[in-house]
Order: sequence, then C-alpha cells, then structure tokens
Amino acid sequence: MTTLADHYWAGCAAGELRYRACTACGARQTFPRAFCPACGSEAVEWRRAAGTGTVHAAAIVTRAPSDAFRPLVPYAILLVDLDEGIRMMAHGAPGLTIGQRVAVTFHLHDGRHLPRFVPL
Repeated sequence: MTTLADHYWAGCAAGELRYRACTACGARQTFPRAFCPACGSEAVEWRRAAGTGTVHAAAIVTRAPSDAFRPLVPYAILLVDLDEGIRMMAHGAPGLTIGQRVAVTFHLHDGRHLPRFVPL
C-alpha cells in the first residue's frame, strides 16, 4: 500500500527535503496530508525545499523513544524554520543553537534516510 508519506521518504532517500503546498491558497505543510489544513482544498502538490533554515528550538534526547534509536542517544532534536516558511522537526548536529542558520543532510538509520540539520 502506498501512502502520502512514501513520497516524502523517497525524497529523503534521494537527498531531497519535500513538503506539500496548496495551489488554491498557497499554504505549506511538512506533514503529508491529502488536503490543505488552511482552506480544505485537495489541490495540494509536492515541492522540493531548498533545505536551509534557522533553528527555532533545540533539545537533547537522552532517553530513546524506541530500541531502534537507543544507539543514537544522546542526540539533538530541532525545530527548524525552513526558508519556505514552514517549521519542521528533525535531528541536528550537536551544539546547534537557537537562531543558527542550518542546512539539511540525511543520515541512514534503521533502513530510512532521516533529515539531519548541520551548520550552514
């Protein structure tokens, strides 16, 4: 079964950060939905993000949410304001601070390429 998220993860595997944009009202979203949460339109399409942004918040994870992430602990989780005007959560390089400019990279973990931001 194919899901909307499959297109997102295929982009990550190809080194692309993708997001959804509504062609009716222009709203953007990082969470893949079949409709626009702003206006309800189903006229949404995938777009490729530049992959750059600014750190909005940062935290260190010291307790893994699952066994698959236990080898990574401790690791940084960020909220990043992408230059396209949307905010997303992703892994980050150690030591990133609020307000710092970052660029996305991808790291393979447990069979999936996860977005990870590094200093720009």
